Amino acid sequence: MYVNRTYRNSLKNKDLKSFHVSVKETDLYISLNCQSFTEEIIAFVEKLVLKFRYDVEAYIETDPEFKTTFTPHVVLPGAPPIVRTMAFAANLAGVGPMAAVAGTFAEYIGRELLKISPEVIVENGGDIFLATERKRLISIFAGKSKFSNKLALEVSPEQTPVGICTSSGTVGPSKSFGKVDAAVIIAASAALADAAASAAGNVVQTSKDVKKGIEVARALPDILGALVIKDDQMAAWGEFKIVPVSSGS
Repeated sequence: MYVNRTYRNSLKNKDLKSFHVSVKETDLYISLNCQSFTEEIIAFVEKLVLKFRYDVEAYIETDPEFKTTFTPHVVLPGAPPIVRTMAFAANLAGVGPMAAVAGTFAEYIGRELLKISPEVIVENGGDIFLATERKRLISIFAGKSKFSNKLALEVSPEQTPVGICTSSGTVGPSKSFGKVDAAVIIAASAALADAAASAAGNVVQTSKDVKKGIEVARALPDILGALVIKDDQMAAWGEFKIVPVSSGS
């Protein structure tokens, strides 16, 4: 299903070269710091996406439950690395492996691009792999909440590479058992951040549950921070700054 990602119009990485790569459901917005950006880089990313998609799709042919389960899943011996990464992250968070797919793809593509660019931002449906040499602001979209597009996470170079992933039960096509407007998780692994965002979002049904979402994130290993928003309530924890977003920034 095509999703019109209009929020990308507000992304302001003007010091970087940005481009879009789309292969089936994989829809990436990528920003790089390259002195010699060429069409070959876009072709390189497309080949990476096709390879990783083939690894996941071919594995699902042998293990269909990997795609459909909403609970932790043990993969078969010899599973491709990207499949093992998804399963490992999901098992830590207590969710199904497909809950980690977007963050995992962002990270796998991002780490390959770090070989040719010192700065890399890979955004995959709101899930981000980020490596930067300057301070960056990541704006928070939380549907109809009053906090939507009013707040940003401030990320410093020494905190990266890092994964910043968001789950929502009110925005977007992804499956959620909760009704959270935004559950944002920061972790060194984008795969884990993605899975943990799903886990945190699943427990939020009303605005009274935002602290429950935070506690889910805090209980998981290697989580650096969390932000949970539902309606007019917000809870946050971790090693990052939340800053206001001005209309001119």
